Amino acid sequence: MVKPKPLRVGKVSIGGKRPAFILGPCVIESEKFVWRMARKIAEACASENLDFILKASYDKANRTSVRSFRGIGVREGCDILSNIGRELNIPVTTDVHSPDEADIAGEKIDMLQIPAFLCRQTDLLRAAAETGRAINVKKGQFLAPWDVQNIAEKLIAFDNSQFCFTERGTSFGYNNLVADMRSLYWMRDAGYRVIFDATHSVQRPGGAGDSTSGDGILAPVLARAAMAAGCDGIFMEVHEHPARAFSDGANQVRLNDLPKHLRMLKAIHAVVSSRGERL
Repeated sequence: MVKPKPLRVGKVSIGGKRPAFILGPCVIESEKFVWRMARKIAEACASENLDFILKASYDKANRTSVRSFRGIGVREGCDILSNIGRELNIPVTTDVHSPDEADIAGEKIDMLQIPAFLCRQTDLLRAAAETGRAINVKKGQFLAPWDVQNIAEKLIAFDNSQFCFTERGTSFGYNNLVADMRSLYWMRDAGYRVIFDATHSVQRPGGAGDSTSGDGILAPVLARAAMAAGCDGIFMEVHEHPARAFSDGANQVRLNDLPKHLRMLKAIHAVVSSRGERL
């Protein structure tokens, strides 16, 4: 197995000795909201002596319905996230959907996220790579684990090797996803840094007709399994009141429950690492 070098994103090391966490609400519902969430998540992580990357989207460009809330826009969203990052001294990430957005976000955002449905878009990958920022590519629900090699080769060809992949489930029939823990091993075995997205893996795409439903109660279960399997870190969307969330409420983790989940995941990582069983 090829051991990839850790990817540094601010204080966070993806693939280092400590577990990496990407945490935050699905979307920036308002500036006040995302500031409040950032501070509370930072407090929860500090209590467990963990570092994290704050995630929030300025635009949900692939909402199921045209009537669904999308966001506040790329420039305002990136300004807000950048200000939070500077004041709280935490790295920030957000997803980009076009080369123009990548250029704008690249000026202020520490790590650019490539959405799963866009993970093979060459022009978007090129634009993200040319910003010089770290890149997190969400593996498409339609891809096999070994298919990410082609994405990696594109990014390297565009002179950016500072990237990781995030597993977020694979399409399994209609309105359902399955999380295959073998995927974590196979991508890590190929030499890539790998994050597991616990909350999007429990989505039921389009399961509510004009919106996506999900099994949020299972997100921590899958996170524990992925950490035990030896992945480099966990991605979880967190909300203070998931039932009131503007997007993906059905699969987000309750903010009040975050400390106990972090505590458990940290403990699992320590056990796996101490026995030399990490991927």
